[in-house]
Amino acid sequence: MSKATNEYEWWPSLARPWRINRFGDTKPRMNAGINQGNVSYTQADRLLAYLRIYGMARLAELRAEGITAATVSRLERKGAIARLSRGIYQLPDVALDQHHSLAEVAKRVPKGVICLVSALAFHGLTDQMPRRVQVAIGRKSWASRGEGTPLQVVRYADDRLVNDVEVHEVEGVAIQVFSIARSLADVFEPRRRVSREVALQALREAVRRRMATPAELAAQAQAAGVWRVMAPYLEALSLDG
Repeated sequence: MSKATNEYEWWPSLARPWRINRFGDTKPRMNAGINQGNVSYTQADRLLAYLRIYGMARLAELRAEGITAATVSRLERKGAIARLSRGIYQLPDVALDQHHSLAEVAKRVPKGVICLVSALAFHGLTDQMPRRVQVAIGRKSWASRGEGTPLQVVRYADDRLVNDVEVHEVEGVAIQVFSIARSLADVFEPRRRVSREVALQALREAVRRRMATPAELAAQAQAAGVWRVMAPYLEALSLDG
């Protein structure tokens, strides 16, 4: 691969070169080859390159790059790409991250935030793995629950979705996850129906490994309205430490 020129990198492996800048914007170069009957071939290369760079893609994203649904369908039938769920694609031989299911959910629910026990598992605070990925969305938002990784949609007030959110990358996909302190506070909310044993185990682990300060935990617990529930446990853990 050649050196970057200005803010762009050239990808010479493509039959018709196109450029991808370091900000993640794709800029297909529609040149004479497309007018010479090579549309399908060029689109196939473009699609495979996109998946190599970004890991997964929604059909809408591929269409925005000038790749038709017919090209996507043809490559799927040939086994060149794999469909993870309706409208979401990936290369078939890609190495899967341990958090692969979260990346898939992030593509299916772009505005969703990984929450509750799924967030605790991502942060390494519990060995419990929910049967369904728990994803937070707004009260009036919509999320597809079709094929693919099973989802548990958790409704939050809109103002509770914009703060304490971290962005991580899994398999080239940006996923949103609530912070450690926020996730711990949320699992103490009775209406979330998380086992108290799981919540206490996670809190104990976070305190032991100093992954969140008592002040951070207290602030999040107060915001979630669970400080009176969490405080005795946090005080006991702090004394033990």
